[in-house]
Amino acid sequence: MPLLHDLSVFAAALLTALAVTRLAIPLGVRLGIVARPGGRRRHRGARSRLGGVGIAAGFFAGLLVDRLAPLPTADPLEGRRLLGLALGALWMFLLGLADDRFDLPPWQQYLGYLVAGLIAAASAIILERFNNPFGEGMIVLPLWLYLPLTLFWFTGMTVTVNWLDGLDGLAAGVSAILALVLAVHMARVGQVSVVPQALALAGAAMGFLAYNKPPARLFMGSSGAFTLGYLLAALGLIAGARVATVLMVMGLPILDVALTIGERWAAGAPLTQGDRRHLHFRLQDAGLATWQIVLAYWTLCALFGTLALSLPTRLYKLLALGVAAIIAVSLLLYANRRAARK
Repeated sequence: MPLLHDLSVFAAALLTALAVTRLAIPLGVRLGIVARPGGRRRHRGARSRLGGVGIAAGFFAGLLVDRLAPLPTADPLEGRRLLGLALGALWMFLLGLADDRFDLPPWQQYLGYLVAGLIAAASAIILERFNNPFGEGMIVLPLWLYLPLTLFWFTGMTVTVNWLDGLDGLAAGVSAILALVLAVHMARVGQVSVVPQALALAGAAMGFLAYNKPPARLFMGSSGAFTLGYLLAALGLIAGARVATVLMVMGLPILDVALTIGERWAAGAPLTQGDRRHLHFRLQDAGLATWQIVLAYWTLCALFGTLALSLPTRLYKLLALGVAAIIAVSLLLYANRRAARK
């Protein structure tokens, strides 16, 4: 039964992530792969940055259970896509682990993102077609256009998740919500054989979240953020190219990335240098508690995910994206106003 199979995959990912993440707490401290207070971070004491090990272990455990008794599929490319999903995730995990250990310069990180995008493209995980938001039918892109767009999609999603990982539980919670939304969509449109892939990611993120919720006992590090970013980007394309769905759930974090880049550029600051310009940091500086900010993000992302699944037309989804943009700008103005009064 697909339901029992899906529950087994989710449970395997969740339990493995719980167990491995627990081990990653002392391991990170022992190896010196820790985040210390200062700069953007306001936590107390050194915290392990090896949480990504738990996320990756949970996801691959779920994938292994799925492969032990795979559900039937009529898609001849599904095996190829699954291989690309796994290889790309492994590459991004190792890249992130190297960054956590050696603090790679930005150009090496972005080069690694492009390699991940090429792995996806070679595995037929591509942004080649999507629904016409202004009419009926599909828009199909040629190779010279969809290849760079695919690379941009993977790079953008990885950057978004990486930059979102600024407060306890924020990135992992949003990632779990998006994975669950994609799983529901896959089930509704009959893509039952790929539902377990999304559930494996949801279970892994939720297992890690048990130790990362405020106050966090450890952080996911680059290994976790890079892995989550790649998997969310890939699953969004595997799920029938649900670009609009991903954009709706991740609308607030994506707009925050765009606004932050714009502000850094206007101020003449390095575009890749970390700072506290992000919306979640501004809200924190304005006096909101971490749990309030994280809960607000989770609620908004879940709300827009529900809208993505329930809105009847593409036009309504486009309008919902506009609402997400208005909310993001309003929150930014609110944070700036509150900070100015302090």
